[in-house]
Amino acid sequence: MFQSVTSLLPMLTRIIVILVIFVLFDLYAFQSVKGLTSGLTVIPRRSIRYFYWALSIGFYVLFILTISGRMNEADRTFRTITTTIFFALVLSKILMIMPLLVEDVYRIFNKIFTLIFGKSSALPIENESSKFLVSRKKFISQISAGIGVVTFSGLTYGVVKGAHNYKLHKQSIALKNLPKNFNNIKIGHISDIHSGSFWDKNAVSKGVELLMSQKPDIVFFTGDLVNNIAEEMNEYKSIFGKIKAPLGVFSTLGNHDYGDYHQWADKTPNFSRRYSRDKSHMSPLQKKNLEDLIQVHADMGWRLLMNEHVPLEINGEKIAVLGIENYGNKRGFPKYGIMENAHLNTQEYPVKLLLSHDPSHWEAEVLNKYKDVDVMFAGHTHGAQFGIETAGFKWSPIKYLYKQWAGLYQEGNQYLYVNRGFGYLGYPGRLGIRPEVSIISLKNT
Repeated sequence: MFQSVTSLLPMLTRIIVILVIFVLFDLYAFQSVKGLTSGLTVIPRRSIRYFYWALSIGFYVLFILTISGRMNEADRTFRTITTTIFFALVLSKILMIMPLLVEDVYRIFNKIFTLIFGKSSALPIENESSKFLVSRKKFISQISAGIGVVTFSGLTYGVVKGAHNYKLHKQSIALKNLPKNFNNIKIGHISDIHSGSFWDKNAVSKGVELLMSQKPDIVFFTGDLVNNIAEEMNEYKSIFGKIKAPLGVFSTLGNHDYGDYHQWADKTPNFSRRYSRDKSHMSPLQKKNLEDLIQVHADMGWRLLMNEHVPLEINGEKIAVLGIENYGNKRGFPKYGIMENAHLNTQEYPVKLLLSHDPSHWEAEVLNKYKDVDVMFAGHTHGAQFGIETAGFKWSPIKYLYKQWAGLYQEGNQYLYVNRGFGYLGYPGRLGIRPEVSIISLKNT
């Protein structure tokens, strides 16, 4: 009994420390609610304030369930809803306190300035009873509360409406060496399914239907089928198994497909935490999981390319499709991909199409060493699942990490297409950057 309690102490300490931080955040954010409701009559004022704390207490309960692991046992849809509320409340309150923090810093500065120089640095905020101070306090409270409401509403909308609001992107690429029998070939491209995050099977089916409605000649999938575990695909194999094309469906692995982010039961200190190209860091359970995931691709009729190439032939003319395992050129992402193996003996093909999950591989290897690769297809970035995208403008915070993060890029005669992703990870929704189904048409110049 004593040992079991002792083993729980680290987790309990963690919960208490984080809860104290959240309560302090709440108390600070509550100042905007107090300021906003100060002019109301008793009943509506108390109702709003009680509602605020009811939400906060509910948030604390969700946090305890999540960190204790109880939420992992819940139904996936319920878990998604609670995770969304959890994430939305945290971010909303962090943003809420920003105007309050700026106001308080300004007031402190003004107080210090007054004590030193005997007069206010700017506005007469030292007079706590001034009408100006009261009106400004209320104005700051309105800004703070407005930011919180807009943030919470936007994040909720991103889950309810944005998560499965699939957008069809069409793009043409002209290749001078493209054989005439491949002219106008339609390539369907999806990426980053992340089946472990899905919470609406019907909506996911509609995304697959959108892809198949375009009647692609060939389909490419560029990695991250799951979040961590092959079993995540159990209830979705029948849906994605409907993806068919006359020239085949070809796929590759992404960084999440290897199970490197999962805590395996047999992962002992004998196994290094560092990635190794030969996968010697993987425990038996992790290796079995990878084998199971490879089998999932086969069960769906997808041809998984593992550092290899295959020819495509139409009426005697051929091009090559190359596929490598994950190759990330950013710190923390593994380099399992062996491009030299995939490229070996491809000299005879006038056009080479490469499937490589991480777009950073393009500048790291493809542009410098493999100039005969005509088009690389990638994913990985998700467009951060957040941003602004209109006909003439495209922005997402992911652009500060990845130079190529969404859409078509060109360097000389080489092209890169980065898919914005079919699914989602972490935040179970999308805001501004919609999930993507793309059709790439190849044309002969």
